[in-house]
Amino acid sequence: MTATPNSDFFPQEKESLKEKKQPNVQKSKKLSSDAYHHDVVHQDEEAMSAPLRALEIERKKVLRKMDLHILPFVSVLYLLSFLDRANIGNAKIAGMAHDLHLDGLKYNTIAAVFFIPYALAEVPSNICLKLFRPSRWIPSIMVAWGLVMTLMCLCKTFQGLIVARVFLGLTEAGLFPGITFYLSLWYRKQDAAQRLAIFFSAATIAGAFGGLLAYGIENMEGIGGLYGWQWIFCLEGMATVVFASLSYFFMHDYPGTATFLTDADRKIVVDMLAEDRHGLATEFSMAYVWQAMTDRKTYLQVGIYMCLLIPVYAISLFTPTIVNEMGFTAAISQLLTVPPFVCGCILTLVFGILSDRKNLRGPFVIAGATISMIGYIILISQKSLGGSYVGAILAATGVYPCVPVTLAWAGSNAGGDMRRGVALAMVIGMGNLGGICSSFIYIKPPRFFLGHGVIIGCLTCVIILCLTAMRDYKRHNAINVARCKAEGIDESRANEFKKLGNESPLFRYTI
Repeated sequence: MTATPNSDFFPQEKESLKEKKQPNVQKSKKLSSDAYHHDVVHQDEEAMSAPLRALEIERKKVLRKMDLHILPFVSVLYLLSFLDRANIGNAKIAGMAHDLHLDGLKYNTIAAVFFIPYALAEVPSNICLKLFRPSRWIPSIMVAWGLVMTLMCLCKTFQGLIVARVFLGLTEAGLFPGITFYLSLWYRKQDAAQRLAIFFSAATIAGAFGGLLAYGIENMEGIGGLYGWQWIFCLEGMATVVFASLSYFFMHDYPGTATFLTDADRKIVVDMLAEDRHGLATEFSMAYVWQAMTDRKTYLQVGIYMCLLIPVYAISLFTPTIVNEMGFTAAISQLLTVPPFVCGCILTLVFGILSDRKNLRGPFVIAGATISMIGYIILISQKSLGGSYVGAILAATGVYPCVPVTLAWAGSNAGGDMRRGVALAMVIGMGNLGGICSSFIYIKPPRFFLGHGVIIGCLTCVIILCLTAMRDYKRHNAINVARCKAEGIDESRANEFKKLGNESPLFRYTI
């Protein structure tokens, strides 16, 4: 559930309460969020009062303007990031494993080492994002990883690839948690899931686009004395450097300084965000860092996210191999990796939109995990090519939509800017350690029983942890509502609880 809105933004509700003439109007007015907030936000415009209808129309116009200026840009950033991180799978079946003699678990080790610095650097990176301007920090780390990716084309040994992947993980670490935090500084909690879904859909596009690119780039074999798989690293890395250099000039920092917004637009956005924060702190303080790091609910979200990322990374790293083991040629395998990612992209957008409309997170994560689990059950039980390929499509289609919804869930349940930034970095950083597991479970072709079985177990854990989190959040909301009623706490006293974050009695968790 979202936090209780300021009644000044909801005059219709305010008037209806006045007409009841009850003695505790001021208390009940502020405490009725669970019953009416979602309906008020999404109710039909015809049922709204004229001032509220006008306000909502203006807000929607500003949100559309922000979407057009921010979402395409950050989506391209993540597309390049995911492309550079996952192209190792395409390079493998394009000849890298043969040319560099990657027998045994060497490829798995190359895939795994990326995630260690990637996980460790995410919290420090988000702190730096808060201390420095996003338009300087994010393009800078992009240039760094783009250079690493470009120079990977010069790697000619197993040891060289290990070193390159370590530095790639270190430099890429700040992008995903940074953009997730960055979007939370522009959008309200109730608007977050579909924007994160659009942003994260770039990962599914990258999976599809990566297969198409690899199919074309493989034909550059021998040009400049490089193998086809080396050209995959070189060209995709150069594209990142070029786009990162342009980002210095086109990335906006915050709504209050965005040049594409008018003064009236800025006021609308600032007011929306202030209403959404409910007086919680926005400044930097190590106290908020420790609040996030000592909150057990943060680790519950970490568990959900980690169990999701094990299948997500397994899909990106091993889908080309799985399809190749079905008996297709390397070139056809590159092309056949496209449909699973396209289907995942479509459902990611659908889940993001519906999750925001319903103002629910947990049920959508459970639904996606269930779809993906069905896909893996088909993969582990079917021998036919058609059945196995359908299973691969369902596996990707179900799990990808869970990621942005989970991140929107984690972000909306952390009170205050700094606490939210650290919580998101912890969820993303520690969750990405699951990528190490992903790298070592697909080792026994062609049926990959171990890999599929582990992922079925992970998706089962996702469902159990989601149910646990939903029950926990409902209990905390009930406690906060009861305390507000008992002590007469409403939004007029929000400043008293400014530094408490989630512990504020005015805070409401999203289910």
